[in-house]
Amino acid sequence: MVNSIYPCFWFDNNAKEAAEYYCSIFKSSKILQCTPLVTSFELNGSRFMGLNGGPKYQAGPAVSFVVECDSQEEIDYYWEKLGEGGRYDMCGWLADKFGFSWQIVPKILPDLMSDPVKGERVIQAFLKMKKFDIKTLLEA
Repeated sequence: MVNSIYPCFWFDNNAKEAAEYYCSIFKSSKILQCTPLVTSFELNGSRFMGLNGGPKYQAGPAVSFVVECDSQEEIDYYWEKLGEGGRYDMCGWLADKFGFSWQIVPKILPDLMSDPVKGERVIQAFLKMKKFDIKTLLEA
């Protein structure tokens, strides 16, 4: 048996607005379905749901969405677009204008961290960063 698993964002009453916002940032994206209660959408091939659940719950950093980037240009793009109107944190983390947490990371980071010679220097370098800088990581 194969079941679909996908995240659900809890919004006060602006799930459609948020879905449109996210779809404007991720190039291969679309709204799948929209009702007054639920908006389903797809970002880069991954399915999401936005629920207009009212003010009872708020987003927090306990769950984040990781965006792996191939280049510094991609990191810069997603960092600026997703962080606009939100909050920039350390080590590639940000909260978007709806309060949801994202991690904008270079795809090569796991390989750099696991390098027996450079790994610790890479970690020490990125612990000082807000937005990841690939050149600095490679030079560590």
